[in-house]
Amino acid sequence: MIRIICLTEPGLQLGKRLNKVLINSEISFKAQPFKETVQGYFEQGEQLIFICATGIVMRTLAPVIKDKHSDPAVLVLDELGKFVIPLLSGHEGGANEFARQVAELLKSQLVITTANNYLKPVYVVGMGCERHCPESVLQGLLDECLLKAGLNIADISAICSIDIKGDELGLISLASNLEKPYLTFDTTQLAQVEDRLSTKSDYIFNTVGVYGVAESAALYQAQVATGNCSELVLNKNKNKQATCAIARSYS
Repeated sequence: MIRIICLTEPGLQLGKRLNKVLINSEISFKAQPFKETVQGYFEQGEQLIFICATGIVMRTLAPVIKDKHSDPAVLVLDELGKFVIPLLSGHEGGANEFARQVAELLKSQLVITTANNYLKPVYVVGMGCERHCPESVLQGLLDECLLKAGLNIADISAICSIDIKGDELGLISLASNLEKPYLTFDTTQLAQVEDRLSTKSDYIFNTVGVYGVAESAALYQAQVATGNCSELVLNKNKNKQATCAIARSYS
């Protein structure tokens, strides 16, 4: 169960928007007695979305917080829905991924505060292109994307695409010259990360069977490489002949 907790009229309006798009969600508006009711939701293991100040949330939940391995995910949103903050159980409880999904639904800014310095990031490049796209065009786009993401080629573990590009000479040569594995995946595999795409193209889907090649390939391989959930570091960038995206996961 996802419990959307609102305390004000503006918060309620945002809560109603979320309630329409989040499966298995319910709204709790000005619950009384507030502290006891909310603590009950938490102890029952419900995922909580608070639309209020973080101070209220912490003062309310402090007596019942146990540890990150057993506590349910808790998110906090401002009344305008501009920011989404995973407050409790970011990694183990899935709050970070849950917050990412909510942020995408609301077109909001995701604010991740959990530390990743004890984890190793794995970066993957996904690329798509027109048939017979020159390697120089692919290289130029890749260089632009790495610069935007603040990465260099040494950070990248693989270059990936869809299986129908398994014989694309430009991509094969690019990966070879950069001394990176070139991996391709079928539509069934790429469909597993469909919910994490920044945009979905019906045209691409009707053409190749997935809603986005570059993002899907990067997200899928990053997830496979670590066994953990992946996320986009750089959404799809494109020029006239190719697309490129960068995903990350932590091992």
